[in-house]
Amino acid sequence: MSTYAIVIHGGAGTILPAAMTNELERSYKTALQEAMDAGFSCLSAGGTSVEAVKAAVISLEDCILFNAGRGAVFAKDGSQEMDASIMDGSNRMAGAIAAVRNIRNPVELAYTVMTHSQHVMLNGKGAQEFAKIHGLKTEPDEYFYSAFRHQQWKQMQDTDETALDHSVTIPSSTATEGKKFGTVGAVAVDQYGNIAAATSTGGMTNKQWGRVGDSPIIGAGTYANNKTCAISCTGHGEPFIRAVTAYDVSCLMEYKGLSLQEAMHLVVHDKLLKIDGEGGMIGVDASGNTAMVFNSEGMYRGRRNSEGLNETLIYKL
Repeated sequence: MSTYAIVIHGGAGTILPAAMTNELERSYKTALQEAMDAGFSCLSAGGTSVEAVKAAVISLEDCILFNAGRGAVFAKDGSQEMDASIMDGSNRMAGAIAAVRNIRNPVELAYTVMTHSQHVMLNGKGAQEFAKIHGLKTEPDEYFYSAFRHQQWKQMQDTDETALDHSVTIPSSTATEGKKFGTVGAVAVDQYGNIAAATSTGGMTNKQWGRVGDSPIIGAGTYANNKTCAISCTGHGEPFIRAVTAYDVSCLMEYKGLSLQEAMHLVVHDKLLKIDGEGGMIGVDASGNTAMVFNSEGMYRGRRNSEGLNETLIYKL
């Protein structure tokens, strides 16, 4: 039986202790631990890595603290469009959805595309109809509404600017001051040595509706291959797409013989920085090695394995 492990992230960016209350920090760490435990429970019960990453991401999508599912940000037209993807490293099957609305758990829809269609990606109305056919749970607009999210959007509504969720703060004397929100993702290796990755996001505040970032793009925001690694990215999507970031890590491992940590470090701290790519990624390989690498001030992250490792982190070490 192989070492099994799960790694999760909840977004990366300018995340500083000075902007965080003790209560808010506890809330984030609790949410991260709950998501990690949901995935790890699957692994410890003999479940697959695909089941584990899906369970972890669903937990994060259900938490309003993160920019995915329930906590999705508002687009320029006031909508909340969501993207997600999932990939199975054992056979390189993948599913992705983009620009969907009112789907409670976008990663569940991405999984259904992978397992119940001949396609890899569906978007917009076609994805919505596919979700309806397969009985996926939807929620009204009110479920996704957050006063803080709405205020973020109203600040930018009449401009052509967009913002990463973690870079928008609203001056306030309340606990919302300095809140950071983020794209979510998970990678895992199961007892059988198979790996998987999943990513889910609401994108950028005040984005053009219909905009698609790296999260649902296989090879950019998500990738898994048993020969190399499983990767989930978070950050400014456009540079991650241009760099084919997740697949680049796999290529460095396969063709240059780099370790997981070495390959991720090179991509995040060299290749991405050269094109102004801010953010980070999490990774795992089939041997149970894990890594969490970012070039921003912080990244909501955690990892747990069958050898007793269990940690949740936010800031740079």
